[in-house]
Amino acid sequence: MILNVFWQSLTQFKRIFFLFLFLVLGSANAQELISYSTFLPQKISIKQELEKEKFPDPNSVLRKSLLIPGWGQITNKQIWKVPIVYGLIGGLAYYSVTLTKDYHDYRAAYYNSFEENTDLKFGATPANLAGLNQAALLSNRNFLRNRRDFIYVTVVLAYILNAVDAYVFAHLRSFDVSDDLTLSPGLKPTTIYNASIGEVPGVSFSFSFHKKTR
Repeated sequence: MILNVFWQSLTQFKRIFFLFLFLVLGSANAQELISYSTFLPQKISIKQELEKEKFPDPNSVLRKSLLIPGWGQITNKQIWKVPIVYGLIGGLAYYSVTLTKDYHDYRAAYYNSFEENTDLKFGATPANLAGLNQAALLSNRNFLRNRRDFIYVTVVLAYILNAVDAYVFAHLRSFDVSDDLTLSPGLKPTTIYNASIGEVPGVSFSFSFHKKTR
């Protein structure tokens, strides 16, 4: 009788023990799955997409700037640079047009200053240039032509500079320049190879940036 009661109690204890063990293991597995879920591929892909949105592709920015000046700056969220880009390119372009007009006037006046040139090949002589000697006309014509050609080059350089600025800034946007950076220098012994005496002892110096620990 006593043995039967003891055996029944032991059986009941086993059931409770195994039920408790099942619940504990199940809870542990669930927590493990939850912790692993933070490293699932879809989480990584979402993070990568956010980074792509935050830091645009430099090559894409370069193509946009070459297609339309200022587009790359807008993509980099530097819209304040757009007036500077168009002011520089537009100002140089307007100056080149003015120089071209003045050059054409002096070219026509110089060509027409010769008595045998009566065909008005480059147009009539402007009234403000009538009566000037040939030496002055030739000197001013050559100066204006050279200055105009130089401004043409600066217009192209300004156009390229617009693209380079956007491209470089797109690269630099991903760099961490926050105030909580610290510099960690390092020194370690090393060997330096010399062709005449072989390996000689030396010291290498390195440094790295990393976040400050709080």
